[in-house]
Amino acid sequence: MLALSAEGILPRIDYAIFADTGWEPKAVYSHLDRIQREIAEPAGIPVLRVSTGNIRNDALDPAHRFASMPLYILNKDGRPGMTRRQCTGEYKIKPIKKQVREILGYPYPQRIPKGVFVEQWVGISTDEFHRAKDADVAYMHNRHPLILDMDWSRADCISFLESCGLADTPKSSCLGCPFHGNQQWRNIRDHSPEEWGDVVAFDAAIRAGNARANASGNPLLGQAFLHRSRVPLDQAPIDHVTAREWAQRQAALDTGAAGERLQELEDGVTDGCSPWACRGDEQQPEQGDFGLTA
Repeated sequence: MLALSAEGILPRIDYAIFADTGWEPKAVYSHLDRIQREIAEPAGIPVLRVSTGNIRNDALDPAHRFASMPLYILNKDGRPGMTRRQCTGEYKIKPIKKQVREILGYPYPQRIPKGVFVEQWVGISTDEFHRAKDADVAYMHNRHPLILDMDWSRADCISFLESCGLADTPKSSCLGCPFHGNQQWRNIRDHSPEEWGDVVAFDAAIRAGNARANASGNPLLGQAFLHRSRVPLDQAPIDHVTAREWAQRQAALDTGAAGERLQELEDGVTDGCSPWACRGDEQQPEQGDFGLTA
């Protein structure tokens, strides 16, 4: 959408906002620097980078309140579960809303007058039109130009990026996002050893839950993992499909439900981490008897 606006295909936007969790892959930060330098600045469009902290550091800091990631849990009785996903709200939506308030001239806790709002563009394509939703506050009105103005699918977006020399646009998501697919984990392991070491170390560090919960006497009643197999990341079956996954695939084929849900086992969440349309919202965690505090 930034490139479409910069080229005059869509109306000129006032700002582009990037919510930084502090733990994106190096490729994402490099790409952001590039589009800011080559696309946004020549068009006179400011790119605002907003943040509420570093999600990795916060999870390991016993003195810091941590908004939980959707970790895979193995309960004491062997049942699987997942922790609640609070990270998108804390590290993406919250800083964006704060920035929008400042743009409007009404920083929190000032009341924003009725009728004062920003039009916020959300990059959802026609493939996922059902994710196009209104904002949950009156001072932000969501608009979906890729659907309403362009009638573009994801393939159309990719073709446009290729024409702009941006075919290598990476997915934006935390380096250690539990919604990664095996392909994403392999890519980190095979092409970025330093980042692989980082996520393996983090995976080991959160095995007993977040640091603040443990320090306050509310330990995890089970074990937490980054990979859906619920084994340590450096031992996870990221190079092949497990017997359980094959069974899931066959069951889905038998019921006609194969497709993108199964593809996520390999490819992960299609659109990375979007504040307004995280595909992780579709996953309904089985809440087990674990006590990870917020």
